[in-house]
Amino acid sequence: MTEMIYQPGEAYQYPLIIKKLLNTPLIYSPDREIVYREKSRYTYQTLNKRIHRLAGGLEKLGVRQGDTIAIFDYDSPRYLECFFAIPMMGAVMQTINWRLSTDQISYTICHAEAKFIIIHADFITMLEHIHQNLAVVKKIMVISEDKQPPDTRLTMETEYEELLQSASPRYDFPDLDENTKATTFYTTGTTGNPKGVYFSHRQLVLHTLSVGLACGVYHTIGRFRSDDVYMPLTPMFHVHAWGFPYVATLLGAKQVYVGQYVPEKILNLIKNEKVTFSHCVPTMLQMIIESPKVKQVDLSNWKVTIGGSQLPRGLAKAAMELGIEIHAGYGMSETCPVMSTANPKEHMLDWKGDKQLDVITKTGKPIPLAEIEVLTADDNILPHDGISTGEVVMRSPWLTECYFKEPEKTENLWRNGWLHSGDIGYIDQEGYLQITDRIKDVIKSGGEWISSLDLESFLSRHEAVLESAAIGIPDEKWGERPLMIVTLKPDYRGKVALEDLRAHMKKFAEKGKLPKYSIPEKFVFVDNIPKTSVGKLDKKELRRLYRS
Repeated sequence: MTEMIYQPGEAYQYPLIIKKLLNTPLIYSPDREIVYREKSRYTYQTLNKRIHRLAGGLEKLGVRQGDTIAIFDYDSPRYLECFFAIPMMGAVMQTINWRLSTDQISYTICHAEAKFIIIHADFITMLEHIHQNLAVVKKIMVISEDKQPPDTRLTMETEYEELLQSASPRYDFPDLDENTKATTFYTTGTTGNPKGVYFSHRQLVLHTLSVGLACGVYHTIGRFRSDDVYMPLTPMFHVHAWGFPYVATLLGAKQVYVGQYVPEKILNLIKNEKVTFSHCVPTMLQMIIESPKVKQVDLSNWKVTIGGSQLPRGLAKAAMELGIEIHAGYGMSETCPVMSTANPKEHMLDWKGDKQLDVITKTGKPIPLAEIEVLTADDNILPHDGISTGEVVMRSPWLTECYFKEPEKTENLWRNGWLHSGDIGYIDQEGYLQITDRIKDVIKSGGEWISSLDLESFLSRHEAVLESAAIGIPDEKWGERPLMIVTLKPDYRGKVALEDLRAHMKKFAEKGKLPKYSIPEKFVFVDNIPKTSVGKLDKKELRRLYRS
């Protein structure tokens, strides 16, 4: 037997890079499927070959390490291929929120210095409007699902599938430095241009491992494991679809991608592909459970994590009545994003009714390797007593280190070693965080703070309320008073009076659930409430519409 002699310096310095996530599914479940609507299905073996082909094709087009590639697409296996191929070759994937204004999109592409664009044919018209502003862009590749070249005056280098077919099924992905920049995207705020956040290979790998632990190893609800069928309902352009495509790929789970979001098509895929795990914002789930088709689909095996904004109790209860296993989670664009989940602890699993709803609609407890605290105005940590309220701050190994080329804004993000969220809330004795408002959204009435999220949550329990938003409007006596903007369920429109909603809210004040001074006097009925590009209530637009 030959003895192996260790030589100093020969040990492999294992980097935490995205290409390492692909090794496991190719061993554990190489033949499991990745499905795109009714259009295509292929295995993890084919996914691996397509990732190699995409990288090789991009290199032929001139993509080099450090180059940024902007992606315009619906949720699809193509996007999943980009999630891996682009950062694995040392380039940077920029996910474009195509719901932004064309001016904002133009700004983000130029600010990120994207040299290449991969774009679905449906968005070509949008690109035509801003192309003259994109001096940084060298080449454009189009995705054409119907095999027809788009009718456009823009020069397209190649079509996505043609690019893959022309490339080798084997690409030599390098062992990159794990701190290499992998992805970037832009988050919108209340004022000014969108801010660029970015993440390294190391951050994305650690986030993947921690989310996998949080969702898979604890005895609780909402577990995500290799035998689940995964279907994201968070846009893949939004914080990597909350990082779950990386988790699903590491697990080798069957994956289902919906393309354009149409509730009836989503329900068909849940039924036909036996989907068991998804995540989305409350608005998307509301659209699904309000669909007439929902009564034709068994949702008792569907687990849904809600994020992006608070999970209203009324929505949670309606989902549970359909058999959906639901709970909330929390994070930000700046946090990669998952930081907490509201799964019950083991001793809470038998809780029912309001007690159960109290837990699953909370902001949640930190996932492994995440730290969350609440600070006073002078940066002292507050006790976990379920009462003491302050700004939510966070630490973990995957938080963005700064805003791209925005040092002044970064100073407000990071202070004293903590990332400052701009959210206010408290932590209870069990370690669960509860966000009570955004600092900019809190209603200040007569020197007292009123939580807009609490008002929305309690109003959601009225049987007639489909959706609501609370904002502060000027008041001569109190400075501000709350205004509720309300959308009613179709069967109740024209049948519910403002007095009914006031009486409903007063009941919670009488029970001590809401302070009496917080009960709104004013309600406005609307057909639709404005949303942001990622499906959140657009409080900025509501204040513009109603504060006068």
